Amino acid sequence: MQDLAGKYAFITGASRGIGRAAALALAARGASVAIGYRKEADTAQALVAELDKAGGGGLPVRLDVADPEQREAAFDRVAERFGALDVFVANAAATAFKPLLEVKPHHVQKTFAITVDGFLFGVQRAARLMEGRAGASIVAVSGYDCVRTVPRHGVLGAAKAAMEMLARQYAFELGPRGIRVNCVNFVYADTDSTRFFAGQGHDALQDDMRALTPLRGLASADDVAAAISYLCSDGARFVNGQTIMVDGGVLLTSPAPAHLPPID
Repeated sequence: MQDLAGKYAFITGASRGIGRAAALALAARGASVAIGYRKEADTAQALVAELDKAGGGGLPVRLDVADPEQREAAFDRVAERFGALDVFVANAAATAFKPLLEVKPHHVQKTFAITVDGFLFGVQRAARLMEGRAGASIVAVSGYDCVRTVPRHGVLGAAKAAMEMLARQYAFELGPRGIRVNCVNFVYADTDSTRFFAGQGHDALQDDMRALTPLRGLASADDVAAAISYLCSDGARFVNGQTIMVDGGVLLTSPAPAHLPPID
């Protein structure tokens, strides 16, 4: 399926995990994809080679989403190379995993600078590049921690909740311009960041999640990427202002897994 042939995408936090899977999914549909990365230049360059094989093309773009100057420079490079944009996926996220009573001001500032500022001001730039482009789509990658409590995720959950609200407001404001804005959320996916957060309890956490999920399975990064890819396709042309939950149904009951890291 090459329904995104001739279209251009920009994904932040795209060198690994969900972002990487989304880049490959969009490239498989024919899109050229700018890969936003912070440090891993070699990894980003290797992904660009994979995108070429997948059917699209790639452009590595160094970007610390929390840095306003780097954000502007990254969009300038995308504009110079592509000349336009059809898809913007805000995927980058980072935080200090601490109980709220231990959080410092700089932890909050950095988390919100990436998740909230990065999305708010990133969409401002993306929207200008999307003017006149049929089927333009913006997707924010959210997280379970904005709808349910997760130990040590209080600040990130608050930032993701703010991002989801911004996405709904943007859907309202940009809809008349033909630009759709949606979110993808998920409870668990097997990624590097999930393994880092779970630590030595990761295998047990996987067992917990498999047992708690009505579909009795686990989402992969590719499953989340498939939802992102769908929202960027013509098949979702009338889907706007929504959050798609890729969770196998676990939020129907939402019990807490026993093997999450402790609060303190």
